[in-house]
Amino acid sequence: MRLLLLQEDVLLGGQAVLEGVMMRSPRSMAVAVRRPDGRIAVFRQRIAALADMHPVLRWPVVRGAVVMIQALVLGFRSLNFSAEAAFEALRGGSDGPVATPEAAGAAPEAAAPSRAETAAGTGAIIGSLAVALALGFGLFFLLPLALTQLLRAFVPALANSIAFNLVDGLIRIAIFLLYIFGISLLRDIHRVFEYHGAEHKTVHAHEAHTALTVENVRARSRLHPRCGTSFLLVVMVVSILVFSFLPANRPFYLMIFPRLAMVPLIAGLSFEVIRLSARRLKNPVCRAMVQPGLWLQRITTQEPSDDQIAVAIRALEEALAMEAGGGPEVVPA
Repeated sequence: MRLLLLQEDVLLGGQAVLEGVMMRSPRSMAVAVRRPDGRIAVFRQRIAALADMHPVLRWPVVRGAVVMIQALVLGFRSLNFSAEAAFEALRGGSDGPVATPEAAGAAPEAAAPSRAETAAGTGAIIGSLAVALALGFGLFFLLPLALTQLLRAFVPALANSIAFNLVDGLIRIAIFLLYIFGISLLRDIHRVFEYHGAEHKTVHAHEAHTALTVENVRARSRLHPRCGTSFLLVVMVVSILVFSFLPANRPFYLMIFPRLAMVPLIAGLSFEVIRLSARRLKNPVCRAMVQPGLWLQRITTQEPSDDQIAVAIRALEEALAMEAGGGPEVVPA
């Protein structure tokens, strides 16, 4: 997943989904999915950015937490559409997302949902998001904390707050890397990683102002310095620094809430780190900051096929076309 594309202070996002890609321009989102019958289903939607609601939401650090929330919500919405597209195609139903051959001039779009369907879909997304966040916090924050507390009983030096949180952070990074490696072995996830590579290649071509053709996109790198993978890795490192200010001599249950409360701060700081390094890639220090993320992308991205590249191109073209010419009703991001 690529969270950030900074081009003249314009935010453009993207994410690989099931058999497809989501691309987001500042005020629009498009998801293109390759159905089992070979056709492409497209969902387009204009969105209202949370940052437009109040100037405070554009402040440094604060904007990073806002971006994280938007990325999660839009990501779940995109995954929901891609799953529905695949399910409807396999079931042979005619009431699912509309798809037309890729050569068709008109953009295939999902039918506009009713107000009741929108409310139900929003509720499902919120529920899924809450479950995913709880599982993620448990796996990447509570589990390392519990393991570090167990180690403290055998290693007296861990009574020191800095040492405790350093070990806690190293365990967190180890769990994260093992998680990424483990899911990469799954066949379906490997396909998602191929679409992830197609997304990055397409964005590279767009940034280079070249025509969005399969040939031009194929020649681009599948690694991108502003990838969401890099963002997550930076989150792991920043959390070590932030948590170092927390005392290490408290019971487990008293350490949960302070860590949970600091997640938005960690996300905001991580966003600023990625933003700074992306603007100064020629600086050796900034380049060193993004390099671990590029290494990790050798796992989370794979070389895509031409068909997968075509899907990514379609998603970006639809998002940019809607950005330029309007489209469906605006919904909150």
